[in-house]
Amino acid sequence: MNLLLNCRAVMLDLDGTLVDTLGDFVAAIDLVLDELRLPHIPAPQLAGMIGKGGEYLVRSVLVQARDGSGPSVDELAAALARFWVHYGALNGRYARVYPGVKEGLLLFQQRGLKLACVTNKPTAESRVLLEACGLASFFQEVTGGDRFARLKPDPLPLLSTCAEMGCAPAQTLMIGDSVNDARAARGAGCPVALVTYGYNHGEPVSSVDADAHVDSIADLARA
Repeated sequence: MNLLLNCRAVMLDLDGTLVDTLGDFVAAIDLVLDELRLPHIPAPQLAGMIGKGGEYLVRSVLVQARDGSGPSVDELAAALARFWVHYGALNGRYARVYPGVKEGLLLFQQRGLKLACVTNKPTAESRVLLEACGLASFFQEVTGGDRFARLKPDPLPLLSTCAEMGCAPAQTLMIGDSVNDARAARGAGCPVALVTYGYNHGEPVSSVDADAHVDSIADLARA
């Protein structure tokens, strides 16, 4: 199945799809936990918490670090604010672009496809990361979670981004690494491909309903 046959545009998730940002998240979260005098969370467990937005990440970390005790509204707000301060200072420092990403994006461009990055990460932080990783120039649109009333897996971010690009959802491929991306795509009426190397909340991505599972974005772009 050639997912690009009738496509006019491609939307791509950021964390776990384009860039491995686990090192940045671990460093920022460790600083927050140090300030709260709480134990660190092992990196593999933290990886399973990435992808549903910063608030979900910080809440999940606090619950685990406190042996199941959830934070109050004020505690969560304070920890989330500290997290974004630390993350902003570290953004991109430990990140690495996955193999095949730059080649794949270039091939998409050569096909004349419009490209958008659609992520639950805030837009400003997303742009900084893309610039730091040498990916910013590929994208016509960068739409972060702060742009919308609802995050992925809700289809709203994808539908809004398609509208901004002037492309029908059915002609816009979504590429992500998790069930959130797949559900958002299905809800929006977009074809969807999932990369096999990302986070997917710590679960095997092969079991997630998608039109394709690929080991490399470049392999998909060459199809």
